[in-house]
Amino acid sequence: MTGRPAHEAGDRPTPERQDTTVPDLFTPLPTPFGEWPHRIVLAPLTRNRADAEGVPTDLQVEYYRQRASAALVITEGTQPSAVGQGYLTTPGIHSDAQVAGWRRVADAVHGEGGRIVVQLMHAGRIAHPDNKHGLETVAPSALAAPGEMFTADGMKPHPVPRALTEDEIPSVVAEYVDASRRAVEAGLDGVEVHGANGYLIHQFLAPGSNHRTDGYGGSPENRARFGVEVVRAVVDAIGADKVGLRLSPAHNIQGATEEDPADVLATYTAFLEGIRDLGIAYVSVLADPQAEVTARIRDLHDGVLLLNTGFSDVTTKESAEQLVTGGDADAVVVGRLFLANPDLPRRWQEGAELNEPDADTFYGGGAEGYTDYPFLEDDEERKSA
Repeated sequence: MTGRPAHEAGDRPTPERQDTTVPDLFTPLPTPFGEWPHRIVLAPLTRNRADAEGVPTDLQVEYYRQRASAALVITEGTQPSAVGQGYLTTPGIHSDAQVAGWRRVADAVHGEGGRIVVQLMHAGRIAHPDNKHGLETVAPSALAAPGEMFTADGMKPHPVPRALTEDEIPSVVAEYVDASRRAVEAGLDGVEVHGANGYLIHQFLAPGSNHRTDGYGGSPENRARFGVEVVRAVVDAIGADKVGLRLSPAHNIQGATEEDPADVLATYTAFLEGIRDLGIAYVSVLADPQAEVTARIRDLHDGVLLLNTGFSDVTTKESAEQLVTGGDADAVVVGRLFLANPDLPRRWQEGAELNEPDADTFYGGGAEGYTDYPFLEDDEERKSA
């Protein structure tokens, strides 16, 4: 149930879209995860604080507990299999120890009254064997990603991945299914399937990274097929009300290039049409809200729509408010300011001063720049002392 106005092309009339009230950033939002008290969502932010086996640590438990006032907490990208790991010290959700770690995180967030889903991120070719105990790297095609990967021994070029065979793709889909079941076992409220930002599903979607000539390459429908199969299998395993999807059409990052607007529109139309009947909980889009492909996604998804506009600009209260009141999205996904302000919804609602994020502590390290940003009451106590 949403407060978005109806869009014309391809729109299916639903009672919620006929609602003429105009919501704002602090209007409660009914969702499959329960009613959200506002519309400010914590973005999935890689922070590299898991242990060497991909198990969430005490620091991560505290980090997510602090940000439980988000309408929805979306975790950092979490590998559904050991092969799917990309970066150093990112968490997984494919072992019993990792499930136990995520259970502690889920309990902490729920203890504060929050809701949390884990983002399932198979990195595909954005990886290096040094970061995952020597395991191989796989991708749609045997094409190395541009640039380098940070490892314990410094920066190294991305290796040429092994192209997945058509016969083994179902086993990769099964990894997402297993991770989704483990997420439910851990007490998390659901999963977000990561189909964006140049990682495995996006590598299949994008012509720049998918040179296949079989049933998973070539046409827009074939390139969308892997993502459709993942989402459908995950929904079959845990239910549509526990599943979200992240997309970044034409983001053109990490070599997953999509440069033909007509092809982009056809590809994401095929993806959304391939899952439309499922009624998944939400779709989260990183794109220009006025782009034709964003409007098409809006029209083809009848549930909650989350939006953020990318990495180039910091999302402000004013820009987030405009996305909601303008009918572009039901809620807004916020990254950097939520990183530095664990109580961001309260600060925005009260018009309070904001902490500035420290970019030097974004990736790796300990509590500094991670769990030591002050809450509003801490700031007030310091000023009154």
